Amino acid sequence: MKSVAIIGAGITGLTAAFYLKRKGVPVTVYEAGARAGGVIQSSRQNGFLAESGPNTILETSPKISELIRDLNLAARQIYPSPDAKNRYVVRDKKPVAMPSSQTEFLKTKLFSARAKFALAREPFVSPRRDGVEESVAEFVLRRLNQEFLDRAIDPLVAGIYAGDPHKLSVRHAFPKLLEAEQKHGSLIKGQFFGAAEQKKSGKISRRDAKMFSFDEGLQVLTDALAAQLGDSLKLNTPIIKLLQTKDGWRVSTSNGEAEFEAVIYCGTAFKLAELKIESQTSIDFSAFSEIRHPPVASVVLGFRREDVSHPLNGFGMLVPKIEDCKILGTIFSASLFPNRAPENFVALTSYVGGERQPELASLPVEKLVELVCEDLRVLLGAKGKPTFQHVVLYAKAIPQYNVGYGKFKELMSEIENKAAGLFFAGSFRDGVSLGDSIVSGCNIVERAEKSLE
Repeated sequence: MKSVAIIGAGITGLTAAFYLKRKGVPVTVYEAGARAGGVIQSSRQNGFLAESGPNTILETSPKISELIRDLNLAARQIYPSPDAKNRYVVRDKKPVAMPSSQTEFLKTKLFSARAKFALAREPFVSPRRDGVEESVAEFVLRRLNQEFLDRAIDPLVAGIYAGDPHKLSVRHAFPKLLEAEQKHGSLIKGQFFGAAEQKKSGKISRRDAKMFSFDEGLQVLTDALAAQLGDSLKLNTPIIKLLQTKDGWRVSTSNGEAEFEAVIYCGTAFKLAELKIESQTSIDFSAFSEIRHPPVASVVLGFRREDVSHPLNGFGMLVPKIEDCKILGTIFSASLFPNRAPENFVALTSYVGGERQPELASLPVEKLVELVCEDLRVLLGAKGKPTFQHVVLYAKAIPQYNVGYGKFKELMSEIENKAAGLFFAGSFRDGVSLGDSIVSGCNIVERAEKSLE
């Protein structure tokens, strides 16, 4: 039978392998590291549950729900507490709840009267039709104003990409914003009319999508996928070389060689640039090294509930750059899901570094904890030393979809056309969210299957 090699055992590679195997396609997953799951890692210690990577999944596609059902994990799925609905943005060193209705928006102290007026006139701003690629900052300044950029978009970009709105491409990083302008002439009109279109297509907007995790964290999902693969998953097995043959691809590792009809690359962009690939046509993979991956440190701290004055009645808080803090934002982990901290304790997951202050991410653990504690003291009234800490550094974290990113997507398509049977999927191809990565794994199965016919 025709077989497929998958490089990388993150969520995308595991999902693709799971569905190929269910379809009866022999598959082998090669993972250079000692564990499957990629950046998804849940750690239970002293009654605290720390997530080193993502904390939640948004059900933005039916394919995500199908994966949970196919793995029989629905019973272990958990949704946020109703008390955690608030989302805070810091203004003047105080967390202010984001308005969730028109009435709340008119009353909120998060935005000035000038910013509120800018939003009211947004439907009357002419769309740009010249095809010039704008940064997120340029797009927001043209349609809204500086305050919206500083107070809303900058912290949002930090929360999703750990990125810089002046560098990120609105076309590639936030395509739905550009689509709303081009299709409906306005972001507000696009939100109104786009909701009906999404419902018709079966897709769910990020705003309306349900958020979830599992009783023991997101690693429940990747562990379940890895268990389904059994011996098909090869850990501690880095790829030495890929060689295109007349019948497919030869995969060389330190443990030997194997022949496959197709190869799906689900690793990182920077590792792709280093991979030795010999195809029947000349292809330069070194360009992928240009994709920026800023460092990000995840800092999970536990405190006694009585030592944090803020009610923590929400998902978490995002911190705009102009607030001059060290953290990008904090998730109120123990408020969001049950059993994230012992009784009468709280867990707070903060992120440091990104494009805003990359040098901070690689500080010694003691220094990282110290600067996070200082920000939490000012912003949330957290006092005393934390009773628990769990710190993980991602030296190359989230791929940045900066202005000009289209050339990388075009290069991937070009390679797939030239090198038959070689495919790309994952966060550097189809979106950086966990949901995007799952859908990417599902979709690449359909494309790979066609190549095997």
